[in-house]
Amino acid sequence: MPSLFTKNRARSLANKAVREQNALSERVLCPDCQRESDKQLIVQEQYLCPYCGHHFPVGAYFRLNSVLDDGSMKELDEDLTADDPLQFPDYPKKLEAARLKSGLNEAVVTAVGAIGGYKCVVGVMDSRFMMGSMGTVVGEKITRAVEYASSHRLPLILFCASGGTRMQEGILSLMQMAKTSAAISRFSEKGLLYISVLTHPTTGGVTASFASLGDIILAEPGALIGFAGQRVIEDTIHQKLPEGFQRAEFQQSHGFVDQVVPRNQMRQTLTRLLALHQKESTGDRDQRRGGLFGSSLGALSVRVVNAVGDGKSQNSQTQSAASGRRRSSLSGEEKLLIARHWKRPGVQDYIDGLFTEFFECRGDRQSREDMSILGGIALYHGVPVTVIGTRKGKTLEEKMKCNFGMPGPEGYRKALQLMKQAEKFHRPVITFIDTTGAYPGIEAEEKGQGEAIARNLMEMSSLQVPVISVVTGEGNSGGALALGVADRVLMQENSVYAILSPEGFASILWKDSSRSGEACDAMKMTAQDLLELGVIDEIVPEPEGGAHEDPEKAVAMLEETLYPQFTSLIRQSGSRLAESRYQKFRKMGRP
Repeated sequence: MPSLFTKNRARSLANKAVREQNALSERVLCPDCQRESDKQLIVQEQYLCPYCGHHFPVGAYFRLNSVLDDGSMKELDEDLTADDPLQFPDYPKKLEAARLKSGLNEAVVTAVGAIGGYKCVVGVMDSRFMMGSMGTVVGEKITRAVEYASSHRLPLILFCASGGTRMQEGILSLMQMAKTSAAISRFSEKGLLYISVLTHPTTGGVTASFASLGDIILAEPGALIGFAGQRVIEDTIHQKLPEGFQRAEFQQSHGFVDQVVPRNQMRQTLTRLLALHQKESTGDRDQRRGGLFGSSLGALSVRVVNAVGDGKSQNSQTQSAASGRRRSSLSGEEKLLIARHWKRPGVQDYIDGLFTEFFECRGDRQSREDMSILGGIALYHGVPVTVIGTRKGKTLEEKMKCNFGMPGPEGYRKALQLMKQAEKFHRPVITFIDTTGAYPGIEAEEKGQGEAIARNLMEMSSLQVPVISVVTGEGNSGGALALGVADRVLMQENSVYAILSPEGFASILWKDSSRSGEACDAMKMTAQDLLELGVIDEIVPEPEGGAHEDPEKAVAMLEETLYPQFTSLIRQSGSRLAESRYQKFRKMGRP
C-alpha cells in the first residue's frame, strides 16, 4: 500500500499539472492544420492535436506527471530563484511576471523519480518562463541535478526547451554553457547514462552546451532545434532557408538526433532505454570488467547451454573446424557470386534473428545520418551489446538510400561513436561486414574518408570491451576493415574478404578488369584461405547452396558459432582484451 506521503506527493504533482492545463483556452487552434479542438481533448492526447499530431508546448509539471511513475517524484532545489546580478533595468519585474504567469520559480524543474520502475534524475525546461532562457539559476539547477545523479549513480534525463542564454544576465549567463558542459563531462567519466530530449524550441546556448551532449539524443516531432535562430540566419546570409530547416526531422537526417519520438511514446521509449542500460549503470567498473560484466556470466552460460545444447554447440565447433580444413569444391568466383546474391541475409536479418530490444541510434553528431551503417543497442541473451553493421538494403529504393552498402565518413564516425559509447557502458561490440568498400566519391574525400577509416582502426584496436566481427557477405578494403579490428573475426563459409573487389584488383594489377574471375583465386579471399592465413578465427557453416537458400537456418548456424566466442570473451578483463587484440594484429604477416 502506498504511504500517505507518497499519495500526497503524487497529488501535489498532479495538482501542479492541472494548474498548467487551466491556462489553456477552452478551444485550442492548431497552428499546423488550423482546426480547433476542445481543451480537454488536447490534454487527454498529451497536448497533441487529435487531427494532425502537432505537438503543443507543455508545462514542466505536466511533462513530469506524464513520464514519471505515480508518487515517485521528489523535486530538487525547488526554492532556488534568480536575483539580478547585473542590476539590469526592469529585470526583477520580468522575473516576477514570469513567475506569476507560469507558476514556476525558474525556467527548469529538476527532480528524482522513476520511469517504468527505474530510478533516475529528470530535469524539464519550461518555455513559458522567459522562453526557457538559461540564466545563472537554470545553469545552477541543471548542474546540481547532474551532480546529484553522479553522486547517486543514477541515469540523467533532461528535457530541453529554450530560446538560449538569458540576455539580462549577460556574460554570467554565457558561463552556464561551460558550467553545465563540465558537469556532464564529469558525469560521463563515471560511465553513467545521459538522455537528452530536445523539445520545441531548443536553440542558442542550450543547444551549444548540455542539450547536445547526450549519450542518446531524442527529439519531439517538429521541434525547432538549432544554434542560431532562423531570423538571425536569414538576416545574416540573406538567403531563404529550406522548408523544414532546423526541425527535428531535419536534425535526424543530418546526424544530430538518434530518434524522433512522439510525446505519447516518450515514456515507453525512455523505459526501454533505461532497461537496456540498467545492468551497465550500477556496480564497480573494474569489478564488472574483471568478472564477466558482473554476475550475469554464469546465467548466460546456462542460457547458452539450454538454447543450443552442450553437445550441439561442441558439434557446431567441430563442423566449423572441419569446414576450415577441407577445401571447398566451389571456386573463389563462385563464392563471390553467392556472397553477392541479392537475397543473401543482411545485417537487419541478423539483428532480428539474434538480438532482442534493438534500439537504433543514428547520426555522427557532425553532419549526416549515413544509412549504409546500421547500429544501436540490443540484448543478446539478456546481456546489453552494441550492434553495428553495413547495410545494403533489399529494394532498389532502399539500396539507393543505403548507397548500396558503401559507407561515407559519416557512417564510420557513427560506428566509432557507438563503439566508444559501448566502451563507456562496458557493452560488448558485435559487427557485421558486407560491403564492396567505402564510398569513393568527391564529397566523401572532402569530408575525410581516409581519416575516418584510420580513426576507427586506431580506436578499435584499444577498445576495452569484447569485439566480435562477422563477415556475412563481401568484405572489401579498408572500408570493411574499419569494422573488423576484433578479438574474434568470424566468416560465413561462402563470404569473401579481400584487399579490394576482384574487378578493382584485376584493373590495377593487370590493367584488365575482365580478369576478375582469375583474381578471385589469386587474392585468396575465401573463408578457407583466410583461416589458413590466420586472418580470421572461425568459419561459420551455411545452409547448402548458401545463406540465401534458408536465411533462418543461416542465422541459427551463426548463433551456434557466436555463442561460445561471446561467452569466452566476456570472461576477460578489458586490459587483457586490448592487449590480446594488439598482439593478434601485430603477428599478421610477420615473416
